[in-house]
Amino acid sequence: IARIPPKNVSTSDKDLLRNLERDLKMVVFGQDPAIESLSTAIKLARAGLKAPEKPEGAFLFAGPTGVGKTEVTKQLAKVLGIELVRFDMSEYMERHTVSRLIGAPPGYVGYDQGGLLTESVSKHPHCVLLLDEIEKAHPEVFNLLLQVMDHGTLTDNNGRKADFRHVILVMTTNAGAESMARRSIGFSEQDHSTDGMEIISKTFTPEFRNRLDGIIQFGDLQPATITHVVDKFLTELQAQLDEKHVVLHVDDAAKEWLAEKGYDVTMGARPMARLIQDKIKRPLAEQILFGRLSEHGGDVHIHLKDGELEFEYEDEPAEAV
Repeated sequence: IARIPPKNVSTSDKDLLRNLERDLKMVVFGQDPAIESLSTAIKLARAGLKAPEKPEGAFLFAGPTGVGKTEVTKQLAKVLGIELVRFDMSEYMERHTVSRLIGAPPGYVGYDQGGLLTESVSKHPHCVLLLDEIEKAHPEVFNLLLQVMDHGTLTDNNGRKADFRHVILVMTTNAGAESMARRSIGFSEQDHSTDGMEIISKTFTPEFRNRLDGIIQFGDLQPATITHVVDKFLTELQAQLDEKHVVLHVDDAAKEWLAEKGYDVTMGARPMARLIQDKIKRPLAEQILFGRLSEHGGDVHIHLKDGELEFEYEDEPAEAV
């Protein structure tokens, strides 16, 4: 039920691990070095070569916003077929909020309920634990994580121990991204690629960094990668439209227009999601609720005309292209 892997890796698990790197690269684009580092570390743990009392992996994903740090974590859980447990660390910026993770102390409301973190891991002992934007967390959270990364256990305020030995711990941060992206002064081109690591070194203590299995750097999305991102978003949209019996056909010119308008080097892939929502999803929503697609669905052909997307509707749905 808990989906804890056996000591000997089964044949089906071997196939998953063998293809882990390939499967992640198929859904997250332009971050091959980061995916390779992550895959290698997980294979090491599953081969039984990690310290037995530590989590399967403890990683810090560092890089700009919207480049795939959280997406890699989600897809990792999906590919391995295990639970994703996510905590947004912006909710744990104050000292008193830390008690929500391990439970309230005796005499306080909720003392008998346990903590959110310890309860989640007890419920899903083999999971991918995502702590988003870890740099925003209160320093007390880092003290808790030191114990987790060192000994693979965490005791809540009721004295119950949560076992983290089968957990893949992933923390994401934007720390250092601004330094890496800043422009050079003057005519000479300066290399800012190592500036991000300097900021990470200042933000996180040496004892915290020493317990990590790896600090994995995510780079900016390149223009060549954006066409793959467009295809990914359109595929996800088609999956939503399938139950409405609506089939989407987007020509190459329209895809290029989306790639050009939705690309922002500082914001990553997130502007693309907003662009597709504004330019494609909104017109489709009107037609699905009140227009040509409201009864039995149909085909939607999207092409470029005079610098804008134009929609054509057919009543009989065909295969998606």
